[in-house]
Amino acid sequence: MDLVELGLARGMRVRFRREPADRWSIATVEQVEKDGSLGLRDSKGASRAIPVELVEVETRGPRGARAWEPVTERAARNEQLKLL
Repeated sequence: MDLVELGLARGMRVRFRREPADRWSIATVEQVEKDGSLGLRDSKGASRAIPVELVEVETRGPRGARAWEPVTERAARNEQLKLL
C-alpha cells in the first residue's frame, strides 16, 4: 500500500486522535509505514505512526468550506475510480 492508493500525498494536512474522547491533533502526511499505518508529523515536529482508521484528511465541501473526510472513505472512493 502507498499514499496514492489511499488518495493522499506527502505534505497533506490531516487530523487524528487516538481515543474517541481525545481532542483532534493536526499533522502532515509523511509516508505509509511497514505495518500499514500512516507516518505523520505533528505540529511539534514529532513523528507519529497512526492507524488509517483514526485519520481524517482535509478537503473542501461543495461550497468551498473546509471539511474532514476519513481516509478509509477516500481510499474506497479512489479504488472505485480506478475501475472506470
